[in-house]
Amino acid sequence: MPRVLLTDPIDACEAARLGENAEVVTFDETGDLTFEEELAEASFVVVRRAIPAGALENAPKLRALVRHGAGLDFIPVQAASRLGIAVTNTPSVNAKSVAEHVFGLIICLARRIVENDAGIRRNEWHALRAAAPGSCEIAGKALGLIGYGGIGQAIAQIGKLGFGMNVLAATRWPREDEDGVSFHPLTDVAAKADILVVACPLSEETRNLVSEEIIAAMPPNAILVNVARGPIVDEAALSAALRAGHIRGAALDVFSDQPLPADSPLRSAPNTLLSPHVAGVTAEAMARMSRTAVDDILTMILGNQPRHLVNRKAWPMIARRWSHL
Repeated sequence: MPRVLLTDPIDACEAARLGENAEVVTFDETGDLTFEEELAEASFVVVRRAIPAGALENAPKLRALVRHGAGLDFIPVQAASRLGIAVTNTPSVNAKSVAEHVFGLIICLARRIVENDAGIRRNEWHALRAAAPGSCEIAGKALGLIGYGGIGQAIAQIGKLGFGMNVLAATRWPREDEDGVSFHPLTDVAAKADILVVACPLSEETRNLVSEEIIAAMPPNAILVNVARGPIVDEAALSAALRAGHIRGAALDVFSDQPLPADSPLRSAPNTLLSPHVAGVTAEAMARMSRTAVDDILTMILGNQPRHLVNRKAWPMIARRWSHL
């Protein structure tokens, strides 16, 4: 039977379904074998952590890297393609979970929910009541999106239909406005948005995309939300802007270094809400991601091209590699 290595656990029901057709092994950091040693024996790897590009050279049995999620920054796609290793992902299946988390973060910041909870436990009732007029509604505000893929679209839907927000979006390629969403250059979106949400993939083009200049263009009462990848935002510039009171606040689910280092200036930045990269992690999203990943693995076990193949141009080389395994 083919051997499937899970870098981290997946949905138990889907793991059991996979186990009917393959030997399923979950990597154990405390075990006797290193990750590279486990990888060397694997036919498929379900990826929930970064894969070293060099390790692929020593994985002669490997057919595919199956991303349990949408973002591909965990996977050395070029190296895999060069070696004839398929790469798949599970696009958009966690979009609802991420979008809900975005609005949870926004409401917490706008209505000072975390401060109110902590303050009432410190018997600061009257001070909290006095500070309440400093909170704000989000209904009718301008919602800016950086990226308009599955997650961006899910965020836009909640903003439009749930809160009557005016939705602006910046995308890599120009596109025509659609019902309730207008598209503009990034600087214009940043300058007009009361709430600016980063929802684009990490690539060399988007690294530090939300730069000091973009943050400086934001209105003084704006909130920045990042549920994409940490390196897309210039964290030093963001920390400085928060300390200077240039923007109202920031809600961050992702960081350049994870876990967030103890000396990160974001830890002490005012009006900052921090979340441990869990926007897309719910029971429902995990089940959907696992189901999609397992479906593609079962397809590949039969020797067929998977539905969510990322490196399609490499398919002839992938098919040749598989024919020798």
